[in-house]
Amino acid sequence: MERTIPLVIISPVRNEEQLIRKTLDSVTSQTWQPSEWIIVDDGSTDRTAQIVDEYAARFPWIRRVLRQDRGFRQLGAGVIAAFDFGRKHIHNTDWQYIAKLDGDMSFGPRYLEIMVGALEQEPKLACVSGKVFRPEGEALVEEFIIDEATAGQFKLYKREPFLEMGGFPQTILWDGIDFHQCRMRGWDTRSFFHEDARLFHHRLMGSSDKNVYWGRVRLGKGIWFMGYHPLYALAVGVFRMHEKPRVIGGLIIFFAYCWAALKQEPRYPDEKFRAYLQKWQMERIWEKLRRPFGG
Repeated sequence: MERTIPLVIISPVRNEEQLIRKTLDSVTSQTWQPSEWIIVDDGSTDRTAQIVDEYAARFPWIRRVLRQDRGFRQLGAGVIAAFDFGRKHIHNTDWQYIAKLDGDMSFGPRYLEIMVGALEQEPKLACVSGKVFRPEGEALVEEFIIDEATAGQFKLYKREPFLEMGGFPQTILWDGIDFHQCRMRGWDTRSFFHEDARLFHHRLMGSSDKNVYWGRVRLGKGIWFMGYHPLYALAVGVFRMHEKPRVIGGLIIFFAYCWAALKQEPRYPDEKFRAYLQKWQMERIWEKLRRPFGG
């Protein structure tokens, strides 16, 4: 049954004419629809604006707002700067849920029904997402995220925890920092698999700026900045070796982390957060090591 929910979706987009119809069609076909969808045109030079305006003419709860062109695609801090620009244009001040959605995603018509339903049922659940899959020919390749994390491509938050943590940090790896900030404050965060709530990502993760190799360098430097423990950074590099580009991608991540460490590049300034993160990471490593021995 169709239902309008007090949800504001904000989508920072730039030059997404090839994929954004998939996202537009997915949202407009939801059984539970948002009260407002703000699409921030972050300096597109292709037909993105015309496509969004075509849908906005048919669905009054869709609005495109134009942000001044910085001249290039800026991931991390740039995405959240565009997201925050969109927040300034919210009309429905009584929103209870807020989501950040990328313009290269698609999902089934019950996605919001299932995700918002989960938030409604669990008082301490702050943020949710489905699991992410990338279509490759006839197959689907899962973009692995741990169950405590939520997909950066489509994060859905309750109002209270989102405002409590001050929104998303305008920095690289904001989508890893945010869920740990939530959990530090006693909230739960979760991504879970549901057949009717899969997220389909139509671009190889980390490839939207320059190429996937640069994306792996950016990730390695990012996990140094975020505060990863060296052992957990090594584990991430080894795990990512099975993803494209196979082997070399994982090596690039770890060596970029080590290079940033040797250069003593800046780290996320909240020392309490970094201490919490490293303690959490070492607990996860210890759990993995105990399992083969029946611990």
